Amino acid sequence: VQLQASGGGLVQAGGSLRLSCVASGSTIRRYHMGWFRQAPGKEREFVAAISSSSGNTWYADAVKGRFTVSRDNAKDTAYLQMNSLQPEDTAVYYCAARVLKYVAGVPADFDSWGQGTQVTVSR
Repeated sequence: VQLQASGGGLVQAGGSLRLSCVASGSTIRRYHMGWFRQAPGKEREFVAAISSSSGNTWYADAVKGRFTVSRDNAKDTAYLQMNSLQPEDTAVYYCAARVLKYVAGVPADFDSWGQGTQVTVSR
């Protein structure tokens, strides 16, 4: 499955963005989907994930209450709604499909990755 993330941009602190991840080549309806981010000089970190049926979601503590992950299987698309953005949210955001590994019950690694979309939050 090929993934295309979009929706990033420059936003002021306190603002919102909605990222989209469109799949092609294969349907994602059977797969859990995840969002990760990587800031300059830092390792990639987990942001959020959603189960194939949307019955379960997982969030990093840093984004709980501000970010919402969702999906539309009919459109083979996953979303990440980001509210109350802060400068520390600045990073390249990646979407991913098909879990390879769980850590402490949280999806931690995925098989397929998108190319990333830049999110920059100014003060």
